Amino acid sequence: MLLGVAILAAGAGIAAFGVEEARTSRLQARLLSGYAEGIGFSLREGPNPQARYPTAGPYDERLGYTAIPGYLKALTQDLYAVEMQAVLSPSLDRFMALGGNAVYPEKTRAGLTLQDRNGANLYSVRYPERVFNRFEEVPPLVADTLLFIENRELLDDSEPRRNPAVEWDRFAGAVATLPVQWVRPGQRVAGGSTLATQIEKYRHSPDGQTTGATEKLRQMVSASLRAYIDGEDTSAQRRRILVDYLNSTPLTARPGFGEVNGLGDGLWAWFGTDLTVASKVLREPAMDLRSLQLKALAYKQVLSLILAQRRPSHYLIADREALDRLANSHLRLLADSGVVDAALRDAALALKVEFREDAPPPPTTSFVEQKAPNAIRARLLGMLGVPSLYQLDRLDLTAQSTLDAPTQARVVETLGKLADPTFAAQIGLTGERLLDAKTNDLSKIIYSFTLFERGPDANYMRVQADNLDQPLDINEGAKLDLGSTAKLRTLVSYLEIMAELHTRYAHLPKDLLADVGEEASDNLTRWAVEWLTTSRDRSLTAMLDAAMERRYSASPGEAFFTGGGLHSFVNFNPLDNGSILTVTQSLRNSVNLPFIRMMREIVQFHIAEGGEDSGDILHKPDHPARQAYLARFADKEGAEFLNRFYTDYRKRTPDEALARLASRSRPVPYRLAVIFRTVRPKADLAAFTAFLRGRLPDAALSDSELSRLYAQYAPGKFPLNDLGYLARVHPLELWLVKHLQTNPEAKRQEVLDASARERQESYAWLFKARQAAQNTRIRIGLEEEAFQRIAESWKRLGYPFESLTPSLATAIGSSADRPAALAELMGILLNDGVRVPSVRVKKLHFAAGTPFEAVVGLGPLEGKRVLRPEICRAALKALMDVAQNGTAKRVWGTFKDPAGQPLPIGGKTGTGDHRLDRYGPGGRLIESRAVARTATFVFYLGDRFFGTMTAFVQGPEADGYHFTSALPAQLLKSLAPALQPLLVPGMQTTAETARPTGL
Repeated sequence: MLLGVAILAAGAGIAAFGVEEARTSRLQARLLSGYAEGIGFSLREGPNPQARYPTAGPYDERLGYTAIPGYLKALTQDLYAVEMQAVLSPSLDRFMALGGNAVYPEKTRAGLTLQDRNGANLYSVRYPERVFNRFEEVPPLVADTLLFIENRELLDDSEPRRNPAVEWDRFAGAVATLPVQWVRPGQRVAGGSTLATQIEKYRHSPDGQTTGATEKLRQMVSASLRAYIDGEDTSAQRRRILVDYLNSTPLTARPGFGEVNGLGDGLWAWFGTDLTVASKVLREPAMDLRSLQLKALAYKQVLSLILAQRRPSHYLIADREALDRLANSHLRLLADSGVVDAALRDAALALKVEFREDAPPPPTTSFVEQKAPNAIRARLLGMLGVPSLYQLDRLDLTAQSTLDAPTQARVVETLGKLADPTFAAQIGLTGERLLDAKTNDLSKIIYSFTLFERGPDANYMRVQADNLDQPLDINEGAKLDLGSTAKLRTLVSYLEIMAELHTRYAHLPKDLLADVGEEASDNLTRWAVEWLTTSRDRSLTAMLDAAMERRYSASPGEAFFTGGGLHSFVNFNPLDNGSILTVTQSLRNSVNLPFIRMMREIVQFHIAEGGEDSGDILHKPDHPARQAYLARFADKEGAEFLNRFYTDYRKRTPDEALARLASRSRPVPYRLAVIFRTVRPKADLAAFTAFLRGRLPDAALSDSELSRLYAQYAPGKFPLNDLGYLARVHPLELWLVKHLQTNPEAKRQEVLDASARERQESYAWLFKARQAAQNTRIRIGLEEEAFQRIAESWKRLGYPFESLTPSLATAIGSSADRPAALAELMGILLNDGVRVPSVRVKKLHFAAGTPFEAVVGLGPLEGKRVLRPEICRAALKALMDVAQNGTAKRVWGTFKDPAGQPLPIGGKTGTGDHRLDRYGPGGRLIESRAVARTATFVFYLGDRFFGTMTAFVQGPEADGYHFTSALPAQLLKSLAPALQPLLVPGMQTTAETARPTGL
């Protein structure tokens, strides 16, 4: 008896303690705050191999925390090294190891920040965009409404130690409803979640969902520990929970806006209501009917969003009527409980919330002003492997670029004024070979400028600007005809060959050199051997100096077999036509024909290097390589024809394709018979008869004649080549139409794969042709192989494309280029032939102030020698001559060193006139249409700076512009006041010789 009483008394005591603990949380406060004292992290030097990261959760994914290990791996495999990384305290490490969420003061807002090299902000975004910055900004009406619906005890001040993660009465009620869910799965019942555990759920649980009891426990324990991180008194934490919830509650997503998180962005995205305006309206008493209606509208919008959080996609997109009914029912409950007064209730009930039809437009931004930040953002996409700018902008990341913001701003300001004719004239951009302010629309001209600074181990981008108010970056994102700037690449190839010949033969005695000269089949080798034989100074520098004094004819009178046919070239200045110029003179004045002839010698050198003696191939009919060259030619040219034919036929039905093919031959019975019997070999005589009589209605074709034709051209009687000849159409066109009859959905590559045998068969005549005809095709193949080798050497120096146009015209720009790639070549020359990384991002700071924090900076950078220093010095000397005496002489003396003396400058100009020409019989030009016009100056300034200036007009309007590369040269001159503070040491910190500073 006494034992029973004792047990009852003990039970009552435990129950009483439980009730008291549920009310006050005293024991929880003592235990959890004690554990929380050991929760923390610190930022330490070097990488932390034991770092922990979340693996799921919308918040952690959006801010990039889950992906940081991948980011660090990608960066450290490139140019970067981890400089500092967060190290967890033992308590936090154990808690996370056991499955808890990281406990720390979480950020409500985060996003991408881009800085210049000195830490000034270039670009900064934060999401959500519209938030309450502190508890005092939340209108009491909003706070009271949220607490009434979700967490009524949260701000109860009677118990300062209360655990906000659990409301025990609601939790018990939720547990009591579990049997209902077991009996009726899917039945919606009241939940036991507090605001604190809801935040844990939608931030850190997989997909923002509670997937089971374990996940629920994780939410409750993590939220409880987070509440006591500042000590036993949770009052401040509870106010912070309310603000965090309002700022971050997920409200689904809207096309054109993206994810909607938080009340502020929700009001803007769904209703077009500004948070600041709504807050002001909800704080002030309604003094008249108009103000009451405004307050009621704002309140009902807020209430609707608070309620929509339960099923955001359903209420905000699928069933807005249901949301309105739910809001109205809550308005009555709120009024009955005294949260809102009757007047506000009635005014809100009378309103129906109207959703904005379209997503709010993004803020208006100038692509011109944001061009450099956008280029950095695009670079970050590749560096981190982030799929979109949308996701990049939401990362908790600060990236420090190498751009110089003051110089960038000055250049952007100048470029932004160039559409003004008065300003253009003022800075000298009008006149001969420049702009005509009377006839040219200056707003159509795109100007692009890049400037790099050479450091000891990298090239640092200082300026990237253009005046194109669109996302396209013509520096790196376009394929442009940059004209005579290709002469610089050609010159470097020429000097590389000379350096290679020097390596091979400079050590040989004269008698052996004589043997080499006799066997040489190309002019460059013969010249090198002759020079080495007669020169006393055999040094590479002396040989390159002599190579720059070799002479080439500038005569346009010769026709060159290149690019598959005979071509003639002209000089820009006809006065050069009778000249025989040195390489230096040819570069100085950018004369075309010497570089065409130089490229011919470069091609001849690479043909001679090909392993097979081209003379033997061309002159010995039984040489085994002949067949291989002819077969490759047949395959390549056949593929080109098939591509053209496929473009014509791919969207036609089988009947339309047959009709189209028939229309391409003269309407003669035997030709149409060949076409039909080839294309439709299984068709019967009746179908054949209908086809011919349909195509030849005026022809008196007897039944016997039709039967004879049907039998005469039956399938298998003639090879494909003969069938094409009989039908007077290309045999591959005939084959393609036949193939598409039974394979109408065939893709282009499938057609090419299926036609390998037919391509060879259609060129059977070539294997039987006279030797001269074959040699023409073999020369084409030899030239193509040579240009493949030239392309490899150009790519080693930064050329951006996989192949070159196999034509001598590549020497004057026919293979296109990019300004940024030309700048890289100039950087290699300025760096004595060492190709170093071009750096745009110096440092990346992930997740600042969190347990996931990491600071990544440039690691040890290694350059790769790609040119001999002697080649670079010879090229730079010639480029300085261009600026001092040649096509860019207008810029000489513009930039000054600290002593006021002219800063050495060199470069290469180029003008590209990209046209589509159409020729008629006999090679007569019948149409020439402008596609684009470009003018470029690639330059170096002193021994540290280099870059490009480009002017570009696209479309038919280009026909009306006649500017040359004098335009970008003059513009660079005009930018001197903007650039001078950066260029002159002492006026502004820049990269020093020993190591980069200000980076």
